[in-house]
Amino acid sequence: MGLWDHIGPMAKTPAPTAIEQGSGLFSVVWDDGTRSEISFRELRLSCPCAECVEEWSGRRTLDPASVPEDVHPAAAEPVGSYALGIVWSDGHSSGIYSWPTLRALGRPAT
Repeated sequence: MGLWDHIGPMAKTPAPTAIEQGSGLFSVVWDDGTRSEISFRELRLSCPCAECVEEWSGRRTLDPASVPEDVHPAAAEPVGSYALGIVWSDGHSSGIYSWPTLRALGRPAT
């Protein structure tokens, strides 16, 4: 049995078919038919960038008290075909949220 016999196909990463901004939250429709939601502030607090997370340890360095309760996206654009880039109302703009990250942070829509 060779190496290729042990390697299976990679699981398809779910991708959004629609991302809508609602009252204080993003609503995401995924290509597998599920819909999830995440609040703007929760997403901002989960920013994966190097300003918010120590790169070597993975320790979160963002102080939640520094993020306004009413933080919201000033702009949001796809980054290639793999992520969402968001410019936040608090001036933060270096976070890129990959589809797997966005999916993991969301909760089922109600």
